[in-house]
Amino acid sequence: MSETASALPALNDASLLRTAGLIDGEWVGGSSPLRVHNPADGSFLAEVAGHGVEQAQAALNAAEKALPAWRARSARDRGLMLSRWAQALRSNAEDLARIMTAEQGKPLAEAKAEVAYAASFLDWYAEEGKRVYGETVPAADPSKRYWIWKQAVGVCAAITPWNFPLAMITRKVAPALAAGCTVMVKPAEQTPLTALACAELALRAGLPSGVLAVLPATAEESVAVGKLWCEAPAVRHLSFTGSTEVGRLLAAQCAPTLKRLSLELGGHAPFIVFDDADLDAAVEGAMQSKYRNAGQTCICANRFYVQAGIHDAFVERLAERVAALQIGPGQEAGVQVGPLIDAQALAKVRAHVDDAVAQGATLRSGGQARGDLGAMFFEPTLLTGVTARMRVAIEETFGPVAAVLKFETEAQAIALANATEFGLASYFFSRDIGRVMRVAEALDYGMVGINTGAIGSAEAPFGGIKQSGYGREGGHQGIDEYLDLKTVCLGDLAR
Repeated sequence: MSETASALPALNDASLLRTAGLIDGEWVGGSSPLRVHNPADGSFLAEVAGHGVEQAQAALNAAEKALPAWRARSARDRGLMLSRWAQALRSNAEDLARIMTAEQGKPLAEAKAEVAYAASFLDWYAEEGKRVYGETVPAADPSKRYWIWKQAVGVCAAITPWNFPLAMITRKVAPALAAGCTVMVKPAEQTPLTALACAELALRAGLPSGVLAVLPATAEESVAVGKLWCEAPAVRHLSFTGSTEVGRLLAAQCAPTLKRLSLELGGHAPFIVFDDADLDAAVEGAMQSKYRNAGQTCICANRFYVQAGIHDAFVERLAERVAALQIGPGQEAGVQVGPLIDAQALAKVRAHVDDAVAQGATLRSGGQARGDLGAMFFEPTLLTGVTARMRVAIEETFGPVAAVLKFETEAQAIALANATEFGLASYFFSRDIGRVMRVAEALDYGMVGINTGAIGSAEAPFGGIKQSGYGREGGHQGIDEYLDLKTVCLGDLAR
């Protein structure tokens, strides 16, 4: 399709398609154009304003100005706005899903599910903000009283990824706003339209000027914007979801100002199936975890460890399910697996499959790029006979490839699962309650899914350990990331 012709989807509410950034309650042009394309066919969608340091500083100034009044509002008032925003997302779910599918590629059904997931964080923190309780501590000295207060940290910044372009915004922004912070968001350059539609609905929900900013940026500008926010003393918290390499860089840039950090970084999730597992449940969990969003999730299973006694049966059933997956553009009815996000992602998936096959792995299903569908499509793939020395067992693939390794003992499975620098998500299937407790305790991961392939939820904390980052999003723990503790000591009370 021509670069001058837009392939934007038809919407019920065309005003959701915003192409300027949101700064101080106004839609503001940028310093350079950001061109957005559909990964399914490469078609041009829109030219969005890309923002640089000047606009990022303006957003920061507005956030500082808006902070005192926003922090002074009652938690109830802030919660009411979050609730209205959540309802606005749900009321516009069809349009939001169409925008998301167009620029990100995921099937419409998954995009609609993400809208509901995004709204759930707004719902949760609309209530959780009202439960930010302090403490009264009994003092050893009868002439003193101690109070422990929780107060908003201040201005916050968030850098969000392309794979969940709506939910990752609300998961970061909702607790910050509920706590009384103001927030600036830099969405991924691949998916700014979803972020801007989300911002439009935030304005309709009544968020005051300066409380929320959304600044799309080109890849080059993103580096400068991120550096500005990291180094600015006025920014007291930075949240980032993305690669471990970028997370390390951001942490180093934030170090001089000692700001709070929430880093949700790379994963390399093991998926363990023990002999005593419910086979049907294990296969269903594998499909749920591995192939959602074409395998482009930070918590999707990457390494499948299957015990010898159940290995062959598991592989046969999984192979049938994988072969039956419908691949194609996300807008088409019945599609279950859409395109990869870009050529770099496709090249990595192809390299992992080629390396495994060259070292003796067996290709049970898929394994080929689907150029007939579009440049970024790769078949849902199942590899067996995988060994620990293959790239697919060492690196995060971030694509629709399941790599199966056989193991003999529980101790061996735990050792293999933990043999990585990452520690985000892990999964295992077993009906032995003793094993459930032992393995859950032994896995070195921030999250463990037992007999399920879906672990994300607004009411539970989400995050990793080791090189997968630190800090938590979701749950009541998520709002603590945006609160400072203040100890207040009142003396001279004895008479």
